[in-house]
Amino acid sequence: MKKSLTALTAALFLSGAVFAQKVEFEEYTLDNGLHVVLHQDKSAPVVVTSVMYHVGAKDENPERTGFAHFFEHLLFEGTENIGRGEWFKLVTANGGHNNANTSDDRTYYYEVFPSNNLELAIWMESDRLLQPVINQIGVDTQNEVVKEEKRLRVDNQPYGNWITEVKRNMFKKHPYRWAPIGSMEHLDAATLEEFQAFNKKFYIPNNAVLVIAGDIDFKQTKDLVQKYFGPIQKGTPVERIKIEEDPITSPIIAEYQDPNIQLPMYITAYRTPSNKTKDARALDMVSSILSGGKSSRLYKKLVDEDKMAMQVSAFNFSQEDYGMYIILGIPMPGFTREQIQEVIDAEIVKMQTELISERDFQKLQNEFENNYVNSNSNLESLAENLATNYLLMGDINLINEEIDIYRSITREEIREVAKKYLKPNARLLLDYVPVKEEAAN
Repeated sequence: MKKSLTALTAALFLSGAVFAQKVEFEEYTLDNGLHVVLHQDKSAPVVVTSVMYHVGAKDENPERTGFAHFFEHLLFEGTENIGRGEWFKLVTANGGHNNANTSDDRTYYYEVFPSNNLELAIWMESDRLLQPVINQIGVDTQNEVVKEEKRLRVDNQPYGNWITEVKRNMFKKHPYRWAPIGSMEHLDAATLEEFQAFNKKFYIPNNAVLVIAGDIDFKQTKDLVQKYFGPIQKGTPVERIKIEEDPITSPIIAEYQDPNIQLPMYITAYRTPSNKTKDARALDMVSSILSGGKSSRLYKKLVDEDKMAMQVSAFNFSQEDYGMYIILGIPMPGFTREQIQEVIDAEIVKMQTELISERDFQKLQNEFENNYVNSNSNLESLAENLATNYLLMGDINLINEEIDIYRSITREEIREVAKKYLKPNARLLLDYVPVKEEAAN
């Protein structure tokens, strides 16, 4: 079995070579509202079957955070036809692998099988949607699993709470103010009926997209999708309330003490626009200039030349409603927040007042061309990108056209977007520090 899984994975990645060019796909919608996207690739006998639901941490009750991530686990508990503990056994016994992940905006499930098991994958995902078993024993079991995950990946991990603290300080109204892992106290307090109601509200065909990519025949696949997903009843449409944050007009100063670290991390964060905007893509380019590799401006200045920092990173954390532009720096011993911040701010001012050179601009364009090709270089990534572009971006053709947006961004636009969003009076300055002695005693 191990050899077959290795061969399957190798085939999956080798098949990605054809995706450097235009991605062809078919899409349609079932009567129950489920959107279906099909992509054919005959280069390897592999198929990815995935479902993305438009439900994430931002759709939760503020008093019941963590539900979307919890369901990422809970919906593997079983269905009316697949017993508890049987889901993963069924997948591996048929030469496949599967996984799921959750963000603030969506939850994503997928299986990768040899293509002769396409019907099995479609049936499993349809049964998960039609008749999942949500009972007390499953809730109790997954509650312990999620608690252990939080202990391992967040509470006992060095710097494990940094994104939680950034979000908590950056958002006061919008549900981005909590992290997808949520609150264990909220999960403990929730009733079985609350979990069942959450499932009924969000895990419905008209709140999802099904993507099937790989070695498929279109007619056969459409027939199977209709056979298994077609009879599922449409759910009550999800009503979404748009919540807008007040602008940040003066710096937010905050501190968090982490018992798992010895060196502080200094975080600077700015609120940015939705990932649907051209500005968000221009900010991606700003990130690359500032910290994309060892030749980037912040790395050269803080790490190589002045040796003030062990590590520095700048990136655009882009999401459906808002984004955040985040700069992280771990200083060398003896250097202060003020010293690190002075260098960061000087490089930002340079971005805001000077055009990057033509040489650097060409290098940037080459980098994003390469990123684009790599992003669709294997079936798993391609399937997720198709789902994301349809469900969250509102334009599935971005799978082919997004690179044109990046190509259209000028040096002047890069300068202007840095000026527009990276303002010193509109940011969070978070000192993420070791527990202080007086606090420890």
